[in-house]
Amino acid sequence: MRIGARGSKLSLAQAGHMQRRIAAALGADPEDAAAVARVAPLVVITTTGDRVQDRRLLEIGGKGMFTKEIEEALLDGRIDCAVHSLKDMPALLPQGLCIAAIPEREDPRDAFLSPRAERLEDLAEGAVLGTASLRRQAQALYRRPDLDVRMLRGNVDTRIAKLAAGEADAILLAVAGLKRLGLGHLPKSLIDPVECPPAPGQGALAIETRTGDCDAAWVQAIRHGPTTVAVAAERGALTALEGSCKTAIGAHAWFEGAHLKLIVEALAPDGSVRFRHAGEADLTELADPEASARDLGLSLGIAVRDQAGDAIFV
Repeated sequence: MRIGARGSKLSLAQAGHMQRRIAAALGADPEDAAAVARVAPLVVITTTGDRVQDRRLLEIGGKGMFTKEIEEALLDGRIDCAVHSLKDMPALLPQGLCIAAIPEREDPRDAFLSPRAERLEDLAEGAVLGTASLRRQAQALYRRPDLDVRMLRGNVDTRIAKLAAGEADAILLAVAGLKRLGLGHLPKSLIDPVECPPAPGQGALAIETRTGDCDAAWVQAIRHGPTTVAVAAERGALTALEGSCKTAIGAHAWFEGAHLKLIVEALAPDGSVRFRHAGEADLTELADPEASARDLGLSLGIAVRDQAGDAIFV
């Protein structure tokens, strides 16, 4: 079972974790490194998003720049599945491919890192915030319009090094990625996911396969039901809002008992206006909770889209 993944340290850490899970589902001992490598070998694929580090993703084609080459390898049979960060996956997949499994999600929140302040609110007036995310830029400027937001791309280590070198006074990163790299101690504070919803699917991994393998036994063994339902709601909103790196969109879904709650927001790129809608669905005894969650996301996304009009587009 050849597993495709990007070559960054974070991608390899995530793929290595899933490699052991997939190998175990295929009958191998996950503690036997040789058996894992034989049963579920990793295939490293460099994507356009990895190669181009001096421009925002919206300038080079959006989120698909982290998945395009990997999906091509899936379609032509060079690999059998791929491990992605779900937040990097566009709302629509190429024909013939599917998100077959989503394991249990890590912490979905954004983390605030700075040598000078404990929180975004504590930064000095005019401080430099480094991020390549249009969503993080817009959310930060909505709260702090005085900040100087500058484009800061690169893998996690690169961005942390740029912060240490003084290229920014603070940066925002996903908590999940820091934890998977053993860097969960670095954040000064965490961003409230209701006040500032993260990217749809943030913190979750996605196992992508060809459609013929979507319900294979090994796939079913690594699915996590509650996570699958929650991210279905978030990605429903993403679909309704035609979300890409050209729109600042956040969505956060969580369970309170059998009730799934969801908040969706979209902002103007400069943070000047914000549009938010929230809702919930009782999933008790529903035949298809995933479809109901997706419908909730679609309805809230449409409400935000209708209210915002063209104000949220670059």
